[in-house]
Amino acid sequence: MTRTYSPGSLVTARGREWVVLPETKPDLLVLRPLGGSDDDISAVFPAFEKVQDAQFAPPSPADLGDQRAAGLLRSALRIGFRSGAGPFRSLAGIAVEPRAYQLVPLLMALRQQTVRLLISDDVGIGKTVEAGLIAKELLAQGEAKGLAVLCSPALAEQWQEELRTKFGIDAELVLASTVSRLERGLDLGQSLFDRYPHVIISTDYIKSTRHRDDFVDHCPDLVIVDEAHTCVAADDTVSTQNQLRYELLRRIAEDTERHLLLVTATPHSGKESGFRNLLGLVRPELADVDLETDRGRRLLAQHFVQRKRGDVRQYLTKESGLADDSLAEKTAFPSDRKSKDEKYKLSPAYRALLDDAIAYASERVQAAGEQGRREARIAWWSAIALLRSLVSSPRAAAQTLSTRSAAAVAASAEEADRLAAPLTRDSADSDALEGLDAAPGAETEGAGARLADLAERAAALEGPEEDLKLAALVRHLKALLKDGYHPIVFCRYIPTAEYVAEHLEKKLGSRTVVKAVTGTLSPQQRLTRIEELATLAGDDPAARRVLVATDCLSEGVNLQHHFDAVLHYDLAWNPTRHDQREGRVDRYGQKRDEVRVITLYGIDNGIDGKVLEVLIAKHRQIRKDLGISVSVPDEASSGVTDAIVEWLLMRGRQPEQEGLFAVDALETVNARAAELESEWNSAAERETASRSRFAQRAIHPEEVAREVAAIRDALGRADEVGGFVRHALAALEAHVVEAGDGTGDFTAEVSGVPAGLRDALAPVAGAEAVESGRPIPFRATAAVARGEAALVRTDPVVGAVAAHVLNTALDTEAAGRRPARRCGVVSTAAVTVPTTLLLVRYRFHLTLPSRQGKRRIVAEDARLLAYEGTAKNPVWLPEDRALALLTAKAAESTDDYFQERTMQRTLGQLDSAQAHMAAYGDRLAEELHESHRRVRRASDEIVQGLKVTAQQPADILGVYVYLPPIHADGEAA
Repeated sequence: MTRTYSPGSLVTARGREWVVLPETKPDLLVLRPLGGSDDDISAVFPAFEKVQDAQFAPPSPADLGDQRAAGLLRSALRIGFRSGAGPFRSLAGIAVEPRAYQLVPLLMALRQQTVRLLISDDVGIGKTVEAGLIAKELLAQGEAKGLAVLCSPALAEQWQEELRTKFGIDAELVLASTVSRLERGLDLGQSLFDRYPHVIISTDYIKSTRHRDDFVDHCPDLVIVDEAHTCVAADDTVSTQNQLRYELLRRIAEDTERHLLLVTATPHSGKESGFRNLLGLVRPELADVDLETDRGRRLLAQHFVQRKRGDVRQYLTKESGLADDSLAEKTAFPSDRKSKDEKYKLSPAYRALLDDAIAYASERVQAAGEQGRREARIAWWSAIALLRSLVSSPRAAAQTLSTRSAAAVAASAEEADRLAAPLTRDSADSDALEGLDAAPGAETEGAGARLADLAERAAALEGPEEDLKLAALVRHLKALLKDGYHPIVFCRYIPTAEYVAEHLEKKLGSRTVVKAVTGTLSPQQRLTRIEELATLAGDDPAARRVLVATDCLSEGVNLQHHFDAVLHYDLAWNPTRHDQREGRVDRYGQKRDEVRVITLYGIDNGIDGKVLEVLIAKHRQIRKDLGISVSVPDEASSGVTDAIVEWLLMRGRQPEQEGLFAVDALETVNARAAELESEWNSAAERETASRSRFAQRAIHPEEVAREVAAIRDALGRADEVGGFVRHALAALEAHVVEAGDGTGDFTAEVSGVPAGLRDALAPVAGAEAVESGRPIPFRATAAVARGEAALVRTDPVVGAVAAHVLNTALDTEAAGRRPARRCGVVSTAAVTVPTTLLLVRYRFHLTLPSRQGKRRIVAEDARLLAYEGTAKNPVWLPEDRALALLTAKAAESTDDYFQERTMQRTLGQLDSAQAHMAAYGDRLAEELHESHRRVRRASDEIVQGLKVTAQQPADILGVYVYLPPIHADGEAA
């Protein structure tokens, strides 16, 4: 007859110990490894495999450790927990340690039965982590079964990597390039979205009517929309693409049971109607409710979170409304961007080419204006393309002059605008950045010979002798490199980026590695190229990295680990693009306190000076005043740049004509600039008022502090992890070297650690680093580059060290050094009477209600209990005094025989402590029950049926006796 096992009991099978889970059946055991995660769950048929009761062995009194043994074992145990008992089911198992402020959206989400949030934190604060936390938690709690992320195809691989490495969510990419492969594995009639529960989808692919209906019909119950502001229709003037995206989101949001997270740093984009449409997707009432009323603001606060860096740089402090700074958290954003505008002049030959090109463009525009509206618009867009490429570089100019204009095939003026505008303007509402960095083309009918001559002259100007813009770039880059910076050079066009990279490789010296990343590469190839650049530069402090890129990297891609300066080689005609470029390096995880920004501009090309004065400088000032960026109103911005082009073309006419029009054109530029400034100031005022009115007030810092304290009590604090890794590696004969710069960073060379640990480290730290003796960098920040380890409990390298320490502590026969032991006797001045510290592991049975029904789970927790005297007549100590024993210093060595006898006597009396440990476990269960209710309090339906009970008896993992020192006269000190 097959033995039955109750949930929560321990069994031994397959050579290890397991916890029996509630899903177990009489003939099938569902098991999770002791201390393991849900990913490690296995099924065992007891009729075919040997399964027996596991009795947790008591500590051996002969296996004694030193004063650090208890602390190392406790930390190793806590770091290894992947199934915590608290209300946040996912935090124990993710590979990122969220900042306290990043828990706010999660707390907001858990107070809603159907989660609907608009997350609009500033660039670089960590919206992806915030959305990932919510997704992982909903999946872990059974509130959601599947996940879809809608994003730009350029960011799909990054989303996939973030979800996989940080949150353990494996998602398939659904892109135009992957769909055929995925569909080949489908059953007849099966939807792609039924086969793959977690998907990352190109918004531009799925929005088409061909694909949209199948997705909507089989859409997962949790959807994240990245860059959500590009998916709303603000008014009738928006593109067809925006309207298709909005229709897709509207249909997804129609299912009131579907969780929906909208993510964007710019929810307004200068248009109130677009903001209201976003809110309407979250909750229909919000599209029309009066947000000036208390009711409107309260309704919005449940669904909207928007914070700038200043709001979270110092968090959970007395200034936040807390009683003290004990939980204060400082987030190391760069303190400032040091921006500088650097000018250059055209060489005489380049000046002559530009003048001739302007004259040609002016003639073409004037002549086309007499032929009809279609011809006029084609000529207009060709002129803009020609001027922008000439100002960019000789190579971009030559390619544009020899390439047919995108607008030339247009059948109407409206089609010409639609085809050419994305290639020649930098609208914040551009559908996507993919394909927009190609040289735009300026050739039209009947212009071949003249354009060919201009193209030939442009090609002859390549190199720093005639291209003084390139010479200025080399000069400023050398200064940045000398100061230790690793810059990104942003260019508008692919030919410019390739041209710049070629010349920089020759000019910047052998210790500087230069690579170009443009739209000619796929998104995955771009990330690979960046990693290649970082690898080639290596760890040599004298080596430098220079990345030359187009705006295919200006949105969404995180580059702060490898670069710390930005140089705008080409001015964007929308300053929001500059902010996006700079945001790639100026974000959380940037090691530099000061990010440098250099903007190159030509003082005599007729375009740059005005764009810098009217657009870039104004945007920069607003950002400095408000601490956030305010999107430039697109129509007003385009009006200014159009006026600048008109003025240039007027100047290019014959002298007798120029005088008639140029002055009027310049006045038009100034008038439109004034209109733009007025509209922009109004937008800034609205944004300021909005930030004040709609500040995040749904979750008070006190509530966050309470949950942060509970999480740290259960899972450990950051300083505990750092101390553990240092001491454990040193005890295991790694060579640990402190950075000595006050950051808390260090490196560890691990080739000398035991073979078991080397084997565990190789797949997570890199076999080459482990075996060759290359030091592994350990960083005190959770945001680390590839090849580095974060001193957080969920980092894979930290987890490997903790698992080794725990396993060798439990296995008295393990080979090699064993830094943690289950017993210890310490003589210390920290106590005045004999004191015993117990490291106890509790298991809890939780019944958690969800929309999918009740779920029964088994979770673990580790606690320290201490008493003075003996177990038969104990004086139990408060938790803070028990914790303080971990840092007690040994006053003198103790005789081995005496230690063993003391430990035998203590272990023999521990049965008398079982009643107290059981009562303590029951109290923990009550606290956990209240914690779950508190987090989910907004929904009575969610918490009905919630139940938490402690499994008895608890496991005693460690027993440590602290004795007062003995004076020479034999008396205790």
